[in-house]
Amino acid sequence: MSNQTGAQVLLKSNSNDVLLDYRELRKAVMVLRAVNHNLRQDIIEVLSSNAKMTVTDIYIKLRIEQSVASQHLAILRKAQVVVTERQGKFIYYSLNPERLEQISSLVEDLNV
Repeated sequence: MSNQTGAQVLLKSNSNDVLLDYRELRKAVMVLRAVNHNLRQDIIEVLSSNAKMTVTDIYIKLRIEQSVASQHLAILRKAQVVVTERQGKFIYYSLNPERLEQISSLVEDLNV
């Protein structure tokens, strides 16, 4: 596999073959790495129980440092797993259900 633009990767299995563009594969790997972390999974779980939360709500609930919560939220935000909404001086985090569905479908497709 090369990292040239437009390069494609063929994942073979007994029943299904999946053709992936290298650039799309890198994006998928980044997203899977983002959600494959215990603390980030805890953040996702907390957000799934609450419609929206501030970073303060999250770090208090999980009993972690504010900077740690912010770093992990930034990773989840970059992967588009969480979205933000500003209300005055507060920034609220919530899950992106469409992205979570995409991740679920990707994992199902790769589960060969």
